[in-house]
Parts: sequence; structure tokens; C-alpha cells
Amino acid sequence: MEEFALGEHEFIELHNLLKVMHLCDSGGMAKTVIAEGLVSVDGRQELRKRCKIRRGQVVGFDGHSVRVS
Repeated sequence: MEEFALGEHEFIELHNLLKVMHLCDSGGMAKTVIAEGLVSVDGRQELRKRCKIRRGQVVGFDGHSVRVS
């Protein structure tokens, strides 16, 4: 499982997380895979591109898991 540290921020939007973790090559690709239902948050399918991901949540995509801290 990979880790992403929010630092001083309260949240990161889902499509941005996929992009900064290099799970998607671009923001557009991230938005597409989310819309296609290929991304999960805490084990549940997430279709909202701008879903706010906060500390303690786990995002899953394409065999990768990212825990936000």
C-alpha cells in the first residue's frame, strides 16, 4: 500500500490524487477512469471526480491502494 501525505491541507480531490500518485498520466485520464467506475474509496465504487479524500481514507485503482495520511 502506498501513502500520500496531505501535509497542511484538509483534503485532496480524487482526480488530483490519481494524477499526483502517477496512477493516471493526466487529469483527463483520471476523470475518465473515475466516471467508468474503476476507482474505489474505502472499498466502495466512487463516481465523483471531485470527491474530497481526507486522512484515513484508502483509494483503490488498477491493483494499487493509496492510504491518505
